[in-house]
Amino acid sequence: MLYIPSMETTKSRRKLDYQRDEHRVHLIVYHLIWCPKRRKPLLVGVVKERCQALIEAKCKEKGWTILTLAIMPDHIHLFVRVWPANSAAAVVKELKGVTSFSLRKEFREVTSKLPSLWTRSYFASTASNVSKETIERYLAAQKGL
Repeated sequence: MLYIPSMETTKSRRKLDYQRDEHRVHLIVYHLIWCPKRRKPLLVGVVKERCQALIEAKCKEKGWTILTLAIMPDHIHLFVRVWPANSAAAVVKELKGVTSFSLRKEFREVTSKLPSLWTRSYFASTASNVSKETIERYLAAQKGL
């Protein structure tokens, strides 16, 4: 867990509380999914363990909090809390890049038949601890409705 003294939560130390720093209050959470090229089931055993270690290290380096990481043989699910300056595309690019570089170098026998480790596509969705109905009620209250 990365500790940043200028950032504190607005409530308790739970993972989905709003965080605040000098100019912002934020809660940016992404659900990301990506797959190996041709959906090959190669994320097993030591490859899976190394992939997990690489993702965890990169997230720690960037100050991102992994809420859930599930590595399946043919795809990865990541539920991650990031900074407001980090887009979903930037997070996926960083993680695909570091894992592809290292895994292709360390496990040539597994990855050599693929032109690239990951497909170019990915799934991204935002998440929050606030529902659509809560936001609509808040906006209606602000308008005086």
